[in-house]
Parts: sequence; structure tokens; C-alpha cells
Amino acid sequence: MAVVSVSMPEELLNRIDEFADEHGYTGRSEVVREASRNLLGEFEDAKLEDRDLMAIVTVLFNYETTSVEERMMHLRHEHERLVASNFHSHVGPHYCMELFVLEGSLADISTFVGKVRATKDTLTVDYSVMPVDEFGPGAIESDHGHGHGHGN
Repeated sequence: MAVVSVSMPEELLNRIDEFADEHGYTGRSEVVREASRNLLGEFEDAKLEDRDLMAIVTVLFNYETTSVEERMMHLRHEHERLVASNFHSHVGPHYCMELFVLEGSLADISTFVGKVRATKDTLTVDYSVMPVDEFGPGAIESDHGHGHGHGN
């Protein structure tokens, strides 16, 4: 098995160690391997392939970190065909929430969520994905893909 060196904030490392202890993992590597498999599998749902999808993505960040808000604006413009709607809100005294409604393919939504997750200083990134054809009279079955991710 290959050995990989990963940089991460001390706080995240402490959370991984606590999680490993509390849930019976053998150590950090096992937690990171499982988290990686889950992340990679999130957008590999065959039921969502080749369908028109809608996604809701929420991003929470500290409003004093202006680079996050600028990055969200940049992503909104970069993916203007995908972003059907965008809403910015203040949450409590120090935080902002950015909400995106996306309409497009699984690959495009996956790319967008990946770019949001890669944004430095986001606190949380949550999303849900659902086929648009489930809303119409021809809805056949209920296939919902959900995922949650936390920022850096």
C-alpha cells in the first residue's frame, strides 16, 4: 500500500484522531481511506447518470474572510449556465451562507461542488442532488443522492 503525506490543519487532525478513537478505527489512515472512498463514490451513482439534475449547495463561511465570498462570486459567473439561482444571507453575527441552486448534468454538478469544497476557509459545504424528472407527472421512482462535506 502506498504511503501519502497530506497537509491539514491541526484542528482537523485532532478531530480525525478523536473520531478514530470513538468509533474503533485502527488509526488515522483507516479514517482517511474510508472518507476518501465515500467522497469518490458520492457522484458515482448510476441512477443519476444521463439525467437532468437539480442540486442545492450551501456554503457557510466567516464573513471576515472576504476571499471566500469573492471565490463564490467567481464560481457563480464561471458556471453561469449551471447556476439557476444564487442567494447570499447573513447568519448570526459573524457568518455568511451562500446558497446555489444548480440545474445540469452529474459531471457539471460534481465539478462545481468540488471547486466549492476546494475553496480555502469554507466552514461547511452541504449539498443534495435529485433528478428533475421526479417532479413531473412521469416520475418513475425516487432516486435521491445526498452528500455532505466540510470545508478545509
